Amino acid sequence: MITCFIRHEIDPFRVDAFEHDARPWGQALPRCGADLIGYFAPHEGAATTAYGVYNIESLAAYEAYRAPLRDDRRGRETYAFAKRESFIRRQDRIFLHLASAPHAPVTRP
Repeated sequence: MITCFIRHEIDPFRVDAFEHDARPWGQALPRCGADLIGYFAPHEGAATTAYGVYNIESLAAYEAYRAPLRDDRRGRETYAFAKRESFIRRQDRIFLHLASAPHAPVTRP
């Protein structure tokens, strides 16, 4: 299992557009084969950095998942919205694997 982190550099005055853009991905990515962890908008600190995070079995599975995502109606609409609204200034991806497992349960006071 690998995790894809998509880092978005966004217009700090268009966080609302990023949030609007993120919602349809919550449906499209799982439908096309990714285990979506979520899209994360700025809350505190840098107002220009946002993330999309999902798990996928392998790089081969990632390549296979891209075709149905490209053909997905909501995916196409969401790509078009982002292009039209121009709130994403830059985007990059990194694929990482979990190195800290197993994790202990959370202890609450």
